[in-house]
Amino acid sequence: MLSSSMEKAIVKQINAEFYSSYLYLAMSAYLEGAGLPGMANWMKNQTQEEIFHGMKMYDFVHERGGRVILGAIDCPPADWDSTLAVFENVLAHEQKVTGLINDLVNLAQDERDHATNIFLQWFVSEQVEEEATASGIIQKLKMIENDASSLFGLDQELGQRVFTPPVQGKQ
Repeated sequence: MLSSSMEKAIVKQINAEFYSSYLYLAMSAYLEGAGLPGMANWMKNQTQEEIFHGMKMYDFVHERGGRVILGAIDCPPADWDSTLAVFENVLAHEQKVTGLINDLVNLAQDERDHATNIFLQWFVSEQVEEEATASGIIQKLKMIENDASSLFGLDQELGQRVFTPPVQGKQ
């Protein structure tokens, strides 16, 4: 069973995960409008991934005898200065989420809640991947600068992304 403080903290994180999905959907809309359908697709897949994260936490709270009470989701921005700015915002956001996950791990450790700590380790690893992916895209965008054909190529590359939920037991 989850303590009330752990339950409350995970439910707050569920809200943060759904905000992330909403943010990435807003970024997808911006990129679609900028004529970058591949990058827009990448963001749509990111949206699905964040929903998956939120639902994974939602299910965990219920499995541990808790209750999820959802709160309002803040409105994300709608515009960015550039494609690079979009992905820099992705990295900054993922770094913030990493901090939130680390706070959950710290709480689980303080409460000696080993089951929750083990559950959260998947998210710790996931955040390493999220930050590395965003950093890699930023690096490519910086190399491209204003080269339209290279931007087109990166758009094509990112358009190949398909979200596949992790297999049960390997999450």
